[in-house]
Amino acid sequence: MSRQMWRNAMLAAALVASGTARAAEPLIPPLPVVKHRIAVKFVVIANFEPGKDMGDEPGEFQLWAEREHLDQVIPIKGALHPLRRNANGLYGMVWGDAGTMVGGVAEQLEALVLDPRFDFRKTYWLFTGISGTDPNLASVGSAAWARWVIQGDTLREFDDREVAKDWPYGLFAIGAARPNALPADPRSFAGYTDSGKLSMALELNQGLARWAYDRTKDVPIPDSPELQRQRALWKGFLNAQRPPFVLMGETLGSVRYWHGPGRTKWAEDWVKLWTGGKGVFAMSNMESQSLAGAMNVLAKAGLVDLDRMMVLRTASNQTEPPPGVSAADSVGDEGPGQLVAYEANYRVGAPVVHEILGHWEKYRDHIPSK
Repeated sequence: MSRQMWRNAMLAAALVASGTARAAEPLIPPLPVVKHRIAVKFVVIANFEPGKDMGDEPGEFQLWAEREHLDQVIPIKGALHPLRRNANGLYGMVWGDAGTMVGGVAEQLEALVLDPRFDFRKTYWLFTGISGTDPNLASVGSAAWARWVIQGDTLREFDDREVAKDWPYGLFAIGAARPNALPADPRSFAGYTDSGKLSMALELNQGLARWAYDRTKDVPIPDSPELQRQRALWKGFLNAQRPPFVLMGETLGSVRYWHGPGRTKWAEDWVKLWTGGKGVFAMSNMESQSLAGAMNVLAKAGLVDLDRMMVLRTASNQTEPPPGVSAADSVGDEGPGQLVAYEANYRVGAPVVHEILGHWEKYRDHIPSK
């Protein structure tokens, strides 16, 4: 036995004797120490890309990858897609994949942030993606900067046909006795009744969101004859009939793909409930609640700055059918709206990215606000 092997054996025996290790378990080597981490300036996170990141039909990430020349590919352990970056300090990544249908959204984001090569403590984040939009608020192709991210998964659910006659629907908060009420039952959530601690809403940096909106509110979003024909069906919905525009409004994430006027009413009410009447439902999606939850945990660990997080969603479809059309006939009808939403996502998000990266000496330590 060599001297080093003898030392290792003595160390293992000492650990077992002290109760800090078991005799049958091998010693686990420590994680490598990285002396010089890369201080990341800006990351764009997209939700899915059905094909390649570049060179084929676009998804949510391809326009960013191609137009920003995110040519360098960096594999990340624990993530299904690689990280990409360009020479200007912009990084981009796709979290979604067919393998994430049973989960894995937050885990992939955490894998990125926990990678020992990078330092994300002063990083600005832009979470992008296409969504359904409330026809009372916006039209297909429109882009909304969020002030809150609202979680629409954790709730109580009854069949709408089995609820009390004065209930609008069968969805309501755990710990509440009926819809549109905050938790009040001390037996729920292991005794927690503080609606602040149980909140389904994560408030973003509203000053930063207003600043981003102010810089992009006049960005032109492409229109098309096909979208114009679709908008003509929305008689009585003035905002749904407008050409695509930029607005401020909240994003509601739920793993359920819901659709129809009844659920749109629930979404409007749910956002108002959890933002104290200050937020307005704008965009529905299936990811933002998980990604925001991961960022919240990472921020509490001091690994990211939640005040530097932005969420921009663009509308590929409406959350309910136009007048005279059934929900069953319109669900998933994203058609021409997808391509416009991809384009709007990049065109509205890019000016914010370019401003921060172009004046990094100004924004590194001072978060912009309006």
